[in-house]
Amino acid sequence: MTELALIQMTNVGKFFGSFQALKGINLHVSKGERIVVCGPSGSGKSTMIRCINRLEKHDEGQIIIGGKELTDQVADINAVRREVGMVFQSFNLFPHMRIVKNLMLAQRLVRKIPKAEAKATAMEYLERVKIPEQADKYPIQLSGGQQQRVAIARALCMKPEIILFDEPTSALDPEMINEVLEVMTDLARDGMTMICVTHEMGFARSVADRVIFMDAGEIVEEADPETFFDAPRNARTQKFLSQILAH
Repeated sequence: MTELALIQMTNVGKFFGSFQALKGINLHVSKGERIVVCGPSGSGKSTMIRCINRLEKHDEGQIIIGGKELTDQVADINAVRREVGMVFQSFNLFPHMRIVKNLMLAQRLVRKIPKAEAKATAMEYLERVKIPEQADKYPIQLSGGQQQRVAIARALCMKPEIILFDEPTSALDPEMINEVLEVMTDLARDGMTMICVTHEMGFARSVADRVIFMDAGEIVEEADPETFFDAPRNARTQKFLSQILAH
């Protein structure tokens, strides 16, 4: 599995001052795998996936993405970021740009794609997330769920090998969560390699190949969804699930 791993993290550590946010993280993700990461607040989930595309610099260990090691070299970082899409809690759309321009920008700047082709790709992925009619609106004119779908479409426009989701539904009203999860489920069905940090346990159970539980900067448990939810081994996992599934 390691030879085919799109993502390979080996003994990865991350510090913020004297606080160790990640401790000896070992994670291998194969092409087409769908991983859901869960755990209490402050457990290191977001820090781990932010290290994968160098939004955070790891201090220990090794991270290899698609055969390229993440180092301090800008060329390495840019090469990895071209292949790794990221969708955040807050949508991070440019408010002064129409939706279609939001989707064209990185294509034009990073991939140097001609304007007409970039626009065609933007429209293709707005269609994919079921909101092509919103192309000429500004972000403020869209609901939170629509804005998050735009953010997913923007990531897809770069044709990434991997998409990272950092609690993509946590800023949404309850009625908007399902529309975003539906788009993510469609991507999973199409074979997109995904790592998703989320508390949406129904999504984890139905979509994930593996569920990872983190606590205090460590991967405490990982298993297929059926084993994870029905027979968790670690006491910390059992406590977390009993709390979150009770709501």
